[in-house]
Amino acid sequence: MENSCDPLLHGEGKVTVPHPARTPDGHGRLELSRFLPPPVVADHRTAPVNALGYLRVMFAVDDIDETLERLRKRGAQLVGEVVQYKDAYRLCYIRGPEGLLLGLAQELS
Repeated sequence: MENSCDPLLHGEGKVTVPHPARTPDGHGRLELSRFLPPPVVADHRTAPVNALGYLRVMFAVDDIDETLERLRKRGAQLVGEVVQYKDAYRLCYIRGPEGLLLGLAQELS
């Protein structure tokens, strides 16, 4: 379903296809949009994790290793390595088959 009613997102000549999703616990929502025309002026799929712009989203996961294993089977690739921040989190970035950059964060107890 195409949506072109939001001038902030769409502007003149832009068309997006929204992809709404609900988190597994049912308490959160996320909407990703795919732009159709005009042509892309920059390719985010090769951008580094610290590139300017809103190019990534971070998800909290219970088990980062298990999540990585499941996502790799669906074409995701680890960017760099899994790191540990103090005694608080294990973190990593992955790139999905479409090139979307995602962060995973496992809180350590």
